[in-house]
Amino acid sequence: MTDAVKVGFVAFSAVPRAVLVVFCDEALKFGEVTRKALGKAADTVKRAAAANQFKGKSGSTLDIPAPDGIKAERLIVVGVGKTADIKEKDFLKFGGVTAGQLNTASTAVTVIAELPEGAMQPDSVAAIASGIRLRAYKFDRYKTKKKDGENGALRADVSIAVDDVAAARKALAPASHVVDGVIIARELVNEPPNVLYPVEFARRASQLKKLGVDVEVLDVKAMKKLGMGALLGVAQGSAQPGRTVIMRWNGGKKGDQPVAFVGKGVCFDTGGISIKGAASMEDMKGDMGGAACVVGLMHALAARKAKVNAVGAIGLVENMPDGNAQRPGDIVTSMSGQTIEIINTDAEGRLVLADVLWHVAKKFKPKFMVDLATLTGAIMVALGTEYSGMFSNNDELADRLSKIGNETGERVWRMPLGPEYDKLIDSQFADMKNTGGRHGGSITAAQFLQRFVDNTPWAHLDVAGTAMGAPKTDINHSWGSGYGVRLLDRLVAEYYEATK
Repeated sequence: MTDAVKVGFVAFSAVPRAVLVVFCDEALKFGEVTRKALGKAADTVKRAAAANQFKGKSGSTLDIPAPDGIKAERLIVVGVGKTADIKEKDFLKFGGVTAGQLNTASTAVTVIAELPEGAMQPDSVAAIASGIRLRAYKFDRYKTKKKDGENGALRADVSIAVDDVAAARKALAPASHVVDGVIIARELVNEPPNVLYPVEFARRASQLKKLGVDVEVLDVKAMKKLGMGALLGVAQGSAQPGRTVIMRWNGGKKGDQPVAFVGKGVCFDTGGISIKGAASMEDMKGDMGGAACVVGLMHALAARKAKVNAVGAIGLVENMPDGNAQRPGDIVTSMSGQTIEIINTDAEGRLVLADVLWHVAKKFKPKFMVDLATLTGAIMVALGTEYSGMFSNNDELADRLSKIGNETGERVWRMPLGPEYDKLIDSQFADMKNTGGRHGGSITAAQFLQRFVDNTPWAHLDVAGTAMGAPKTDINHSWGSGYGVRLLDRLVAEYYEATK
């Protein structure tokens, strides 16, 4: 895991180090502890703010080298805007903005966690620490040389000065495990496909055993025995054999229904016989972003000892066009017994998910099931890269995901399902076909998946625009975003609170 930033806590009375970070509102007001730490440097801040038109807007920064009146080599002022308007997710942003102002020379940093009204609450401090780590992440392990002016991964020792060190540490403990999960998901998405193929992906998922997760890896023989003809139809065109991985965290009461998460894990997608264009095909190494999220989520749940029973399942394949690849016109039999006519071999992710969803629904009978998949380009046409498309057969689950998405910043937008769309995937020769044509492509893909969840409360998240190559944010400058880990960890936490 590439995470070279160390974040810890010290008391407000600690002496600031080489880089000092403080927070102010839109009136350039500081808290009492911050004013004391700044001393005469407060006048320097006012002059620099006027010269740089810094007005303390939320997420804005003011960087002052060698400020007069304090021993710090640099003073970084982060604006928080109107304190009455600050949302929970803003503290994560403030941490990310802080890390964005640091560089490889910023080895010793002190952050005073105080607003004008007083000390930040422990959960807010934990969010700042999390934001620093998330923004600092960088995937550069395959670079042997750096270009002039190119920064490597941030390596810094960050001390956050707080009112109550013990309370801050207690709040950070679970949050740090979630950050670890996000970084694991980013690592998996960023890896090149010659390194991360299905067998290797399964091996990495199996490392969760160290945290007490039960991990079962189904090889080709086992999947044939189960009748996973849809998944195996995709996998048969590659020299790399497919795998299905079932991860179980049993943190709840024995016998309690689990919650379940299913991820599409196409480690590389050429489109198969319906081959994609060459332009940007290299991005298809990220077509396993849903599976990466599920592994990161299961890590977070196990590491923080979540009091819930959870199942994480991922279908891992490569979609390649060799002489054994499935063809348009082929008919495969899914594990459910339903037959599928292959119209386009590039509509492969839904085939992988179909068997895994059915297996999880029937074997584990989960309370609810959420799948994540970089499934369709159509969802990016509809929503761009700001929201993931959400499809669900359960209003309560959909409402919870929408609410939590707005709180965490990993937003979802509910899209329609309906019998009119379902008719578009009816087939003349089989029970269904794997694509319903150009119109409503993300919807017909979701309709296809719905045929394999039976009556289980279910939500499908199409993360094609958010799991990889999404625009850089205050907390992510990585190609692989780790989208979904924070969203679903919060969903599990709220589920536990609602049912305990």
